[in-house]
Amino acid sequence: MPVATTHAVSLNGAVGHLVDVQSDVSPGQAGLTLVGRPDSMLHEAPDRCRMAIVNSGLTWPATKRITVLLSPADLLKRGTHFDLAVAVSVLAADGAVPTDALEATAFVGELTLDGNLRAVAGALPMVLAASERGVRRVFVPEPQAREAAMVPDMEVFGMRSLAQVVAELRGEEVPEAPPVAPMSGARLLSWQGEDRLEETDMSDLLGMEDVRFAVEVAAAGGHHLLLSGPKGSGKTSVAERIPGLLPDLTRSESLELTAVHSLAGVLDPSSGMLVRPPFSAPHHDASKASIIGGGSGAVRPGEVSRAHAGVLFLDEFPLFRSDVIEALRQPLESGDVTIARQEESVTLPARGMVVLACNPCPCGDWTKDQRTSRCQCAPRAVRDYQLRVTGPVADRVDITRNLRALRRTDRPDPLALPESSAAIRARVEDARLRQADRFARESWRLNAHAPGPALRDRWPLPPPGQQLIDEQVYSGVISRRGATRVHRVAWTVADLRRLPAPGVAEVETALRLRTGDALLVKMLERAS
Repeated sequence: MPVATTHAVSLNGAVGHLVDVQSDVSPGQAGLTLVGRPDSMLHEAPDRCRMAIVNSGLTWPATKRITVLLSPADLLKRGTHFDLAVAVSVLAADGAVPTDALEATAFVGELTLDGNLRAVAGALPMVLAASERGVRRVFVPEPQAREAAMVPDMEVFGMRSLAQVVAELRGEEVPEAPPVAPMSGARLLSWQGEDRLEETDMSDLLGMEDVRFAVEVAAAGGHHLLLSGPKGSGKTSVAERIPGLLPDLTRSESLELTAVHSLAGVLDPSSGMLVRPPFSAPHHDASKASIIGGGSGAVRPGEVSRAHAGVLFLDEFPLFRSDVIEALRQPLESGDVTIARQEESVTLPARGMVVLACNPCPCGDWTKDQRTSRCQCAPRAVRDYQLRVTGPVADRVDITRNLRALRRTDRPDPLALPESSAAIRARVEDARLRQADRFARESWRLNAHAPGPALRDRWPLPPPGQQLIDEQVYSGVISRRGATRVHRVAWTVADLRRLPAPGVAEVETALRLRTGDALLVKMLERAS
């Protein structure tokens, strides 16, 4: 049969498109023509495939005309992962591989000139996309077989070379081949102390009951958090302990996050599916592409997407570049990020907690009490610095806490037993289970993700509580967007207290968490 069809997957951000790779081998002027909008890397595939076939001891139809179509033809294809599908389709069209062995089968992998396979980025989202289109069998490079096997009801073949793939398709004995090296982007460096965050615990922090409660509410509802205070007040210490308050990822969250890391090319093949919420803390000198996503060539997820379902900590937030600060508006509001280019528009998930930390001034010593303030900054410098964390970005943050430096009188009670992260995590997990039950039929999981209209229509606040929020809106203390976020936080406070719905007390607590005002002692109540 002169025509044979295999399947590959083209990735457009986190969206995968099944691609039919059709090869026609027939008499005519010898040569290979590749059509269907391939990019420059894919234009090099015929040379790689020809040498891989020849050096694998197979026959390349050198005296015939070969035409390879990547269909749909109007979809831009990029990347080297099409190599295996192209080589198998040419062999099948030339009769070297039975075509009936190609049904409902996809091929992913880059070929070297000696016929061996190389791992590629994005194997998991590719296999997920193929599964949704009815593919039930997939051939991938050996290091990524475990990754591909995360997709339910998918038969996965982890192969080392083209010769092994052909032997498997023919039903012959699979020959030996050298192992495939993992992704070149895999982690190669480790150092002593790199896992220090796993040893941190909330019991290490002295006092700060107000902040502890705010952090617990943020973790329970997935709310964004702003920590402001002079240097040494404990902002970084608090933020680094938030991942320890979060429960393990659900099955769907784990699959989403693993797919994002696979797409970014940072998934460790030996780690399997990610089960713990990630924590990312990029330096304030990071570029917009590294935080939001992008890059040259194929769009890669940024830190905000790699922290999906986890925590993105932006320390010294006012020092980040202006374009990064402005670009954070979309992920803070909608939980995803869209990167638009001339020929493509890519939407990536970014539904994690964003924790911002900042000093009150460039030197970090400014306080409201001028008698104790040691700030040497000019008034204009203080004003310009503070303006970088106000306005549209700050309006998208659910909870604000103003920390203060430890005073001489703030000594720990020797008889007190500081609450551990495990105890707080148990309450957070219980609150998230309540949200899971409430939103079981919805497209969101946590209170922080619930749309404002749905909250007002189906989960309204009591009239006195709603009146409190409306008064703050009319007086200009909070915006309409801020009112929706107070509504969400009030439900989270109610979930922590195991109440069927928030009351006036929960609304008052949520308002203070929103505006940064200190909490009253009675507001620190949790479920017993």
